[in-house]
Amino acid sequence: MVSRVESAAATRRALLDAAADLLDSGGPGAVTLREVGARAGVTRGAPYRHFPDKDSLLTAVAAEALDRLADQAQDVRTDPQAPPADKLRRALSALMTIGRRQPHLYRLMFASPAGDPAAIHAATQAGDRAQDEFFAIVGDLVGAQHTSRYAALLLTSVHGITDMEVSGHLSADKWHITAEELVSTLVSMIDRQTRSG
Repeated sequence: MVSRVESAAATRRALLDAAADLLDSGGPGAVTLREVGARAGVTRGAPYRHFPDKDSLLTAVAAEALDRLADQAQDVRTDPQAPPADKLRRALSALMTIGRRQPHLYRLMFASPAGDPAAIHAATQAGDRAQDEFFAIVGDLVGAQHTSRYAALLLTSVHGITDMEVSGHLSADKWHITAEELVSTLVSMIDRQTRSG
């Protein structure tokens, strides 16, 4: 027999999964509590018992994505076989993969969280954890004193590269280079700079 707590958790999971699917297929405008509930197969009032509004639901979806990204970054960071530059390339690749495959989710992950305080807190915590893991990977390559500067350079560059690729402005015909090659060049430049400095 399923307990009330298990049933509530299953409903919440179904709502989050339905919201994520709608976000992927149609962007934030496609996500309504009514449509999420219908897609999840729950009663009309069920979404409102779990999420007070659409912003809170979308923020919860973003928080889960940030937690998954933090887990991936932690796995990369703790790989004993990979050198620091390779770890950094892999972490940046994981981020770019989200941007390529789920552009609406990608933008939501980097938007300011909105909604009820609990959703905002969860997203902030997840974002901080993902950032801490990324900073640790960068720090292993460049040293603690340079971490913030190079982390900002890398993130802004990768966001630009990802955005250009997703929007079709980074075509191989025009630039004769791939997004991966750009990231690899950037990481190599930073690696050389920190070794020589």
